[in-house]
Amino acid sequence: MLLDGNHLTRDDVVRVARAGEPVTLTPSAVERMRDGRDVVEETLAAGATVYGFTTGVGERKRIHVEPGTVEAFNSLLIANHRVGQGPPATDEIVRGTLVCLINLLASGNAGVRPELAQHLASVLNNGPLPTVRSRGSVGQADLAPLADLAAGALATADLRPAAGEGLALIDNNAYATASAALALDDADRLLESADVAGALDLEAFGANLSALDPAVARARPYPGLQETLLHLQALLRASGLWAPGAARNLQDPLTFRCLPQVHGAARDGLRFANRQLAIELNAAQGNPLVVTASRTVRSVGNFDIIPLAQALDFSRIALAPVLTSAAERLEKLLQGWLTGLPAGLASAEGLAEDGLAEFGLTAQALTAEARLLAQPVSFELTTSTHAAGIEDRVTMAPLAARRLQEMVNLGERVLAIALVVAAQAVDRRGLARLGSGTRAAHALARSVVRLQGRGQVVPADLEPLVDLIHSGRLVAVADEASARIS
Repeated sequence: MLLDGNHLTRDDVVRVARAGEPVTLTPSAVERMRDGRDVVEETLAAGATVYGFTTGVGERKRIHVEPGTVEAFNSLLIANHRVGQGPPATDEIVRGTLVCLINLLASGNAGVRPELAQHLASVLNNGPLPTVRSRGSVGQADLAPLADLAAGALATADLRPAAGEGLALIDNNAYATASAALALDDADRLLESADVAGALDLEAFGANLSALDPAVARARPYPGLQETLLHLQALLRASGLWAPGAARNLQDPLTFRCLPQVHGAARDGLRFANRQLAIELNAAQGNPLVVTASRTVRSVGNFDIIPLAQALDFSRIALAPVLTSAAERLEKLLQGWLTGLPAGLASAEGLAEDGLAEFGLTAQALTAEARLLAQPVSFELTTSTHAAGIEDRVTMAPLAARRLQEMVNLGERVLAIALVVAAQAVDRRGLARLGSGTRAAHALARSVVRLQGRGQVVPADLEPLVDLIHSGRLVAVADEASARIS
């Protein structure tokens, strides 16, 4: 993959982080970095005072760094920011952080030598990957995790950081940006899977499909609603529920009837977050900013990535109703008085067996935890006194991204339970005509979780079904089947 500082995408980050695709700097990026470094050297030669280049940082911004101590200062700057805590970040987050950092440096705005970025590319391509602790960044530059990253990467290098390069390596948001890219990739896939599970819920409940009429989107023209309706219509193509009189109710509970509106709103929310991410992936995040056009170095606040932090908060808020609705639908499918089926979807009425009833409580527990993760964090103010009152606001972007990832992971388990319950209800109802996509989803679920019969216990392990959701296999199989009957 070629990195030029201007065209990195979320898919690029995912391929590097998860598939191990190697990276190379373009010749234009190398030239741009040389030009940016020339501006730095010109500025320093003119005797200018430059934050973090010729001075200390934070409250020590007025303390001059003597020319003969520059290398030692840069190394100490990195070492003294290694205050991260907690478990190490996954290899995929470390790889994602590296590609985001290299692309940021490739723009020339950080004023580092191209040799530094090329060394980081070698670490990314060939290893060993640095150990990066996952806790300790307030998102006003990911100082702690990036200090771990920089120290680990430089430990294998022959070059030492020149003036300003120590700061450039840690005073940006590559860690939060990479974490956001991976979390949003998973969130989009979760929403597609939620469509599939929701469509199977409609089949299992014997729902009224008038709620999916194309006129719904024409009368309420949200893009996400239109996309959701089209997806659900395709998944349910050829379902017997489209036949006149097939629906059991004139109006179903809101979690069934409003499924397109809830999922559509989540789509629009995630689309907004992905737009913000696309800008951030190729934006200058450091301080100072090297402006080659005017041959100047400016003190700025580009490490404040509040646009992305707010979008990540919004993403979690948008996903929470998707999960609460899924949990409520599966609970209703377990209630015999609502479905006309045995309570708990047991094999027959009148048995002292729980069937799948206890899965309802587990789904509620998972959903409650996911819902709590939706609390926004981008308005947090941890303190206004750090660094003599200079560092008086934060974005908490790494926490916002981590909570989105945690919510997605919980959501995958909620959907796995939903699929088990819906498949059981479909089998108990004895539906002969499932939709093209829902039939494929039902068969895939049944390939890893068998129908619970009389006297049988609930499936002990839903991990294979969780894996089908996480990998995107569930959506791929259902969509492929839907496309065959278009």
